[in-house]
Amino acid sequence: MDLERHLERDLAKLRERRPLIHHITNYVAMNDSANATLAIGASPVMAHAHAELRELVSAASALLINIGTLDDYWIQSMHIAADAASGKIPILLDPVGAGATKLRTSTAMQLLSYEISVVKGNYGEMLSLVGEENAVKGVDSLASSVERVIDEMKDLSLIHETVAVATGETDVISDGKETYLIRNGTPKLGSITASGCMLGSVIASFLAVQKNPLVAAIEGVAAYTIAGELASEERSFRLALLDALVEIDADKVGERINLERC
Repeated sequence: MDLERHLERDLAKLRERRPLIHHITNYVAMNDSANATLAIGASPVMAHAHAELRELVSAASALLINIGTLDDYWIQSMHIAADAASGKIPILLDPVGAGATKLRTSTAMQLLSYEISVVKGNYGEMLSLVGEENAVKGVDSLASSVERVIDEMKDLSLIHETVAVATGETDVISDGKETYLIRNGTPKLGSITASGCMLGSVIASFLAVQKNPLVAAIEGVAAYTIAGELASEERSFRLALLDALVEIDADKVGERINLERC
């Protein structure tokens, strides 16, 4: 894959078009996700009111659904938005905490019945979607075997016709036919709240301009993890991460990327 060529073109599209990314996301991450979306070049909107969802989806270029804070009203919002977007614009599902409670797991599985372009979560969350038990504690992954994750993500992708992104020390990205590993990032990404949620926003932004969801997912993970590396030496990591996303380009990614097809 010529990642630098794809990134150069798609970052230019993002920054020129500033596509609208509709988020139904959690209270913890809302501000950070909005800032990450702006930093990469897209435009965020956070809305879950039933009366306006279909109208907003019709104006958006991608939809992100993050189940981090659930209640009955928000679950209905997610279904309304997913139904409106399915087959019309790309959808990214972030199954935060899947496996921690029956509600989170069942909600994620129900949402997978729509046309989901990318499903992204940590190892534990993603393994929970294929029936693995005791893989998460709260929203933190307890799983560590990348080899097992690779096999399960291939199956998950094929079953649900989606691209699976499992994040960990090595990020696994698969559409069931092609699987890639990215070994970039910094432990500091695990030291701040909403880091995974911000990654979802970055990938959703690339989905708005890149028709191939596998390529969009790789672009998003590469840009975000390398931005993390570039920010890791700064005293205020969260602010430096946003600055690095603003300044990320194909050359910076090309210099640092550790991408492998397996």
